[in-house]
Amino acid sequence: MKKAFTLAEVLVTLGIIGVVSAMTVPSLMQNHQRKTYVTQLHKIYNELQQASLQYMTDNNAINMKEAGIISDDAASDFIKKYFKVVQDCGADKSPCFPEHTVYKKLSGAENSVWVGKRHFVLASGASVSTYYHPEDELLLEFWVDINGQNGPNIIGRDLFGMYMSVDGVLDDLAYKFPLSKEERENKFNTVCNATNQGNLHGCFGKILNDNWEMTY
Repeated sequence: MKKAFTLAEVLVTLGIIGVVSAMTVPSLMQNHQRKTYVTQLHKIYNELQQASLQYMTDNNAINMKEAGIISDDAASDFIKKYFKVVQDCGADKSPCFPEHTVYKKLSGAENSVWVGKRHFVLASGASVSTYYHPEDELLLEFWVDINGQNGPNIIGRDLFGMYMSVDGVLDDLAYKFPLSKEERENKFNTVCNATNQGNLHGCFGKILNDNWEMTY
């Protein structure tokens, strides 16, 4: 006599598999999406760091300010020279970026501010906004939406603030570079992961602290 599973046993097994899948697949999908966001962010980070080094080398300068970053126009020229720009929106956000009110914070709070002065779409599909902001060691702000107009349009998921020092170092918002791990963690808790509407920083530093993992 051949042994075989009964129909009831097969149905029970399939039911168990279905329940386990329903419990684990959403989590796996979320983890995959987080890794995709971070991979895209890391690519932009590396390109900005390489571009800053090349910019200083090309201009025989010891820092970004000496190399020529002394205005919003100079910051714009930097992006156009060292990146493949497919759309230059100038001082207008649209259509390079959605309206700033479209973006939400991790808490679900609405975004009420925007500081970008020049706006671009890169060949990778990422949107980049620049803001010349010389104060102490801080020189430039970059707002990067890693997938442009596409969602989810959440600060800390696909929109990040990166801040460049006079020496070309990228970190979270700082006036003395680099930030300590404790300072980055504090910015994440009090700004990125908080319910306040203003201030868009604090998310990038958390990813730096967690070795390029989106743990939140």
